[in-house]
Amino acid sequence: HLHPLRSPATFVFLSAGSSVSELIVKGKVGQNITVPCFYSVKGTQDITSMCWGRDRCPISKCYRTIIWTDGWKVTEQHSSRYLLKGNLHMGDVSLTIVNAEEADSGTYCCRVEISGLFNDQTTNHKVVIEKARISTASPHTYTSAQTSAPGSTSISSLPTTRIWSSASTSEAPQTASSPCSSTSDCSDVTSNLQNVSVSLPSRHYSENWLYIGIGICAALLVIIILVLFLT
Repeated sequence: HLHPLRSPATFVFLSAGSSVSELIVKGKVGQNITVPCFYSVKGTQDITSMCWGRDRCPISKCYRTIIWTDGWKVTEQHSSRYLLKGNLHMGDVSLTIVNAEEADSGTYCCRVEISGLFNDQTTNHKVVIEKARISTASPHTYTSAQTSAPGSTSISSLPTTRIWSSASTSEAPQTASSPCSSTSDCSDVTSNLQNVSVSLPSRHYSENWLYIGIGICAALLVIIILVLFLT
C-alpha cells in the first residue's frame, strides 16, 4: 500500500491504475523534491531489494538505474543528488531529488522486488519541475536630495533625479551654456556692463541739473511778471 508523503515543496496526486500505481509530483527549481514509495514490512523477512530508475517500469529491474538497495543499505548510487532518506527497514524507499533542476522532470520508476513470478511492486511517477517566477525589473533610477552640512551653503534644496545611461561622455548633452564663446567676447561683455554701470549715474545727474535749471527759469519768470504787474 502507498502512503503519500507530503512536504512544502512537493504536491502529490494519486491516480488509479489496474496493476501499476502512478503518481504526479510537482515542485520548483532549487527545491528538494521527495518522490514517495513504500512497501509493507511486517518482519525482517519482508525486507527486500528495490531500485529507482528513469522512464516507466520495464518487465524487470529498472531502466536507466538511479539507485539500488538490498533492503538494508544502498548498494548502487549514480548521483549524490539522488538520496534515500527514509527508514529502509520500515519499507520507506522514497526518493529525494536534491536541488531539483528542470532536467529532472520526467517519469521515474520505483520497483520493489518481491519473490514470485510477476509479484514485483512497481510504481510510475511523473515528476514536474517548474521554474520559479521572476519579476520584471523597472529601469534603474534613483533620486537623491542635496543636503548641506552645518555651516555650509546649499546650492539647491530640491531633489534631483538621475537615470543611468549607456551613452559615452562625449555624446552626453551639455547641461549648461556659457554666456560667451571666447575670451574676447567675455571681455567685451564685461566692458559693456561696466560702461552701463558708469553711464547710469551720470545720466541721473544730468537730469537733476536740467530740472534745477527749469526751476530757476520759472522762478525768474514769476519775479519778472510780478515786477511788471507792480510797476
